[in-house]
Amino acid sequence: MAVLLIGEVSNGELNLDATAKALTAARQLGDVTVLCAGAQAAAAGEAASKLEGVAKVLVAEDPSLGHRLAEPTAALVVSMAGDYSHIVAPSTTDAKNVMPRIAALLDVMILSDVSAVIDADTFERSIYAGNAVQTVKSSDPVKVMTVRTTTFDAAGDGGPAPVETIAAAENPDLSEWIEDKVAASDRPELTSAARVVSGGRGIGSEENFRIVEQLADKLGAAVGASRAAVDSGYAPNDWQVGQTGKVVAPELYVALGISGAIQHLAGMKDSKIIVAINKDEEAPIFQVADYSLAGDLFEIVPELIEKL
Repeated sequence: MAVLLIGEVSNGELNLDATAKALTAARQLGDVTVLCAGAQAAAAGEAASKLEGVAKVLVAEDPSLGHRLAEPTAALVVSMAGDYSHIVAPSTTDAKNVMPRIAALLDVMILSDVSAVIDADTFERSIYAGNAVQTVKSSDPVKVMTVRTTTFDAAGDGGPAPVETIAAAENPDLSEWIEDKVAASDRPELTSAARVVSGGRGIGSEENFRIVEQLADKLGAAVGASRAAVDSGYAPNDWQVGQTGKVVAPELYVALGISGAIQHLAGMKDSKIIVAINKDEEAPIFQVADYSLAGDLFEIVPELIEKL
């Protein structure tokens, strides 16, 4: 079977971590062709060609494919879909925008957040905020699926695979780019960081959230937040970890003032080591934490920063 893996391309560069992990899942289904699409995608295509298990790389460069617009990318993938039994992408913000459109245009179901491949038609995915695992068997002629990258190891170096340039599909012109507003940061990217420090409602204010950032900087970590903290205006939306935010699985996850609602746990429970600091001794976060400290975080964290 032939599998099309949509590489995660941003600003002309390949998100190597997400793409390599999705590749591990895709290789269980057949020969993998990687599509790198964007206004500039040649460098991304070259990087993808060096991943182990890639049979071929397709590079599509066109202004319409820039700025992460979903409709032109979906149109391109649909125009190629007849050659593939599976269309796969890492479960990222961009893929969650593009893949349902592809599934709708092909009139098939979307298999989201696949965590295991049983066979070519059967997959596992988590439901109920990670409290249950659902086994799904699809009879669709083309399986359109996103892969929860936290459950797969990244593919190693290999290749190089052949790289072919293709043309973009006709732009449906359903949307247009106006501007991007991106917060610049020297910290690691949240979904691929080895260490993450997150703050919750217990931080109390946007000003107090600086303590989370200080600890993160000391640890060389990314900064995350619970939905409660984001909804309260303490942290920006792109820091949100949880069922309706980003899913992370770092080597170290530090939760400050986070009670541990089930929706948050769904986004970080696969972390290797979980450290929780909360003044509520009955906080649910302590049930999943490897190291728990009940106390005032505004006393504990400055001391921790000082000792580090």
